[in-house]
Amino acid sequence: MQGLSISNNILIVTGGSRGIGAATSLLAAQLGCAVCVNYLRNEKAARAVTDSISAAGGRAIAIQADVSVEADVQRLFKSCDDLLGKPTALVNNAAVLETQMRVEAMGVDRLERVFRTNVIGAFLCSREAVRRMSRQNGGTGGAIVNVSSGASRLGSPHEYVDYAASKGAIDTLTIGLSKEVSAEGIRVNAVRPGFIKTEMHASGGEPNRVERLKEQIPMKRGGEADEVAQAILWLLSDNASYVTGSFIDVTGGR
Repeated sequence: MQGLSISNNILIVTGGSRGIGAATSLLAAQLGCAVCVNYLRNEKAARAVTDSISAAGGRAIAIQADVSVEADVQRLFKSCDDLLGKPTALVNNAAVLETQMRVEAMGVDRLERVFRTNVIGAFLCSREAVRRMSRQNGGTGGAIVNVSSGASRLGSPHEYVDYAASKGAIDTLTIGLSKEVSAEGIRVNAVRPGFIKTEMHASGGEPNRVERLKEQIPMKRGGEADEVAQAILWLLSDNASYVTGSFIDVTGGR
């Protein structure tokens, strides 16, 4: 991404070991960021990302943490503080997706899992980021990008209404938090990916979902994780210095 300048260059990426998170971590490192790659279970995948960054001369660490657990989030940010420096950028990417199901069949355990990770996790990480970045708290400012979803606009009927609703909450978090902290030097924006070729679809029970639905997309193809990462990095960059409370839909026109 020639021409991008990133002064917010100590970055935490939640769910950074695969898919959009991994693509974002690798691209950020190419642009000079030190990257804290958060992962939940797949240490091998997270280490592959950090090893790739280190091999290219960058700085990266892999930190296990469950973003739905407050103590884990606090440890994640403290680890970044100690090993890389206080974060100046955050990508709230970690999310879970359950098996395709109608609302009438959903149990409370499923709903709690989805909302604890996708919503509460983003709130907790944003809270810790603001505590460090806000000029009001002695920070130097920063940028937060939330990974929402095109599902927040479309609702995902018959499949993932709970996931879509959790991403609707992320849209509201983006708008509200951006207004709270803009005068303190922090920009908050979001990307809304559409049908992107990642492993997440397997979590919903249909690994080939993008291929099945591609004819519904105006561009007639699924997106790549790198295409979403490019939008994220632009929002983190100084090139987006007057952009906050905004959304980029990376959905192929859907």
